[in-house]
Amino acid sequence: MAHVRLITPITTPGFRSEEELSSIAGSGLRLSLAQIEQGPASIESAYETAFSEPATILRIIEAERDGVDAVVIDCMADPGLAGAREAVSIPVLGPSQTSMHLASMLGHSFSVLTVLPRLRAQFETLAAVYGLKGKLASVRAVDIPVLELEDDIGATQAKLVSVAEAAIHEDGAHAIVFGCTGLMGCAAAVRTGLLERGIDIPVIDPIPTTLRLAGALVDSGLAHSKLTSPTPPDKAMPGYAGAPSRFSSGP
Repeated sequence: MAHVRLITPITTPGFRSEEELSSIAGSGLRLSLAQIEQGPASIESAYETAFSEPATILRIIEAERDGVDAVVIDCMADPGLAGAREAVSIPVLGPSQTSMHLASMLGHSFSVLTVLPRLRAQFETLAAVYGLKGKLASVRAVDIPVLELEDDIGATQAKLVSVAEAAIHEDGAHAIVFGCTGLMGCAAAVRTGLLERGIDIPVIDPIPTTLRLAGALVDSGLAHSKLTSPTPPDKAMPGYAGAPSRFSSGP
């Protein structure tokens, strides 16, 4: 059974719970959680993304040492993804990269629905870095901060449906990707809302999708290329407890 760990790169207590993952864990997939203890309360800027990365990478190194088979980063900014892939040999997946590529497989184009307008540049940049600039129809926002998404979940879902419909009719989106992992669990309601409007397109909830793909990679014996993500050079890292000064070049 593949053991996949979801690492939450923010410090807000209770943001993610075992109960939320209970419907994902099942035959062939064991899930565990970890969270950083030093960093931002939520991630809504490049500044906060940068401050989340050291602790996130250290948690991923810890996961490999614990015998975990794969890791998923619980944020659509994919913080620490490239650095973590250099530091470990187990599969490390970012939900943004994973979901964008899946959306491009399932539709001619896709739109990202995120929390705040200020994040538009982040997703446009990520789409370009991941080779999907031509597939990104738009980035739209519900204009609700991450830590307020569940204050009125019904209103959040209604706003998602409205914004998704605009992305489809005005931007040409053929698939929808949630641009915040705090929206986990909303895909069914959004898809139902779109179907009621006569629109049948995929709505991708990044965390469940990425966790299941991580398990599939483990079962298939696949991980990231070490030509793309070479092992870091051996050197001291003063100030970062737990950061190894030497890395194994293989599993």
